[in-house]
Amino acid sequence: MYKRCGRHIIFAVLLWSLFANVSASSLPDFTALVEENSNAVVNISTTQKAQRQSALPEGFEFPENQPYGDLLKHFFGGQGQRPRQQETRSLGSGFIISHDGFLLTNHHVVKNADEIFVRLQDRRELKAKLIGSDQRTDVALLKVEAKNLPVVKFGSSKSLKVGEWVFAIGSPFGFDSSVTAGIVSAKGRSLPKENYVPFIQTDVAINPGNSGGPLFNLKGEVVGINSQIYSRSGGFMGLSFAIPIDVALNVSNQLKTSGHVIRGWLGVRIQDITRELAESFEMKKPHGALVAQVIPDSPAEKAGIQVGDVIVAFNGESISRSSSLPPLVGSANIANNARVKVIRNKKTKILTVKLENLPDDEKTLANIQAEPKANSILGMSVKDLTKQMRSELGIKQYGVIVEVVGNGAASKAGIRSGDVIMQMDGHDVKNTQHIIKLANRIKDGKFISVLINRQGNPIFLALKK
Repeated sequence: MYKRCGRHIIFAVLLWSLFANVSASSLPDFTALVEENSNAVVNISTTQKAQRQSALPEGFEFPENQPYGDLLKHFFGGQGQRPRQQETRSLGSGFIISHDGFLLTNHHVVKNADEIFVRLQDRRELKAKLIGSDQRTDVALLKVEAKNLPVVKFGSSKSLKVGEWVFAIGSPFGFDSSVTAGIVSAKGRSLPKENYVPFIQTDVAINPGNSGGPLFNLKGEVVGINSQIYSRSGGFMGLSFAIPIDVALNVSNQLKTSGHVIRGWLGVRIQDITRELAESFEMKKPHGALVAQVIPDSPAEKAGIQVGDVIVAFNGESISRSSSLPPLVGSANIANNARVKVIRNKKTKILTVKLENLPDDEKTLANIQAEPKANSILGMSVKDLTKQMRSELGIKQYGVIVEVVGNGAASKAGIRSGDVIMQMDGHDVKNTQHIIKLANRIKDGKFISVLINRQGNPIFLALKK
């Protein structure tokens, strides 16, 4: 009996040892990769000189020959004293991409900086010049005066696979050369207000100070720039997002040559295809980007793209989700015509689009998108529903579709682009001419009811002229 137990124990120990060795050998060893690449990763600090104004009301004068007069002047600033400058500092990371001193980091790391300093691994601290910065992709290109600097190697973010091991080097909370590792959690993530970057999602521990640092694969190649985290506490919570290096290099090359970025603009508002919509379009599965609005005088309108079209491919690249389209459009060369494959009336069409440069100013773009047409009523423009639209929306009669909503009563009432207005003030809306007559009857300051159809759901809204 004891012999059998002994044999079982020996067998168990051997089995545990075998599994331990297999498990250990399957985990990556980052030591050589870190030694090879850490010298090319830098710490970035910035200063911003802010004017500190006196807290006292304008015109206030200190009484002369009074107790504590000098002490009050010291803290609040005496008469005729200039506002004092107060320096603010921020910390981030970056990495060297050329032997003569070009570096990449995040736009938000160096935003509004008066001075930028780069600290190398050999303890040298160099003043950096901002060559260019792009807010939409959160990429900035810097230059320091130095030679024979260590540089990183570039990989391709397109070849990354979900589940692949990656690691980051940076300066979280100012701790230089900190290394963290994890896996690729997802690719092509679209974040709010970041439509032009297909982010790489990882579970690599990223914290304040890691921003602008490199994300490496197991070949020691940079595949991304660590940019954002999802956090409710301000610290790491398992969701980190990196800018694909292919996107970053395209931006940095443009910043280096021209100082600004040219980005393609199509001029549509899009949404995902649901299972029900896919069935109505006789699609085997939901995919593509459904056009909910075409911006007036945009490249899309000039090319003949219509509301209700489903964009399923752009320049030969398939569109799986609506979030896949903006990065492809943004990175396209506007000098060349783009090919857009759409499904319209359950048939496939190929349209040729001459893209334009995306407006630099967000306010300018918002004004373009929110500019009502000539038949504007109550701050919105509407048009009659076609037979195809009625079939797709399941609306047999009545109703007009809202194209654009600008500033006005419609926006305040909560009416959106793509809504179908079915009733106004208790009257069925027959067509655009009818709704204009109904709108003109509305008395100023009086609320009326408006029945809309939003994605198949009837909703009553209160509108006041």
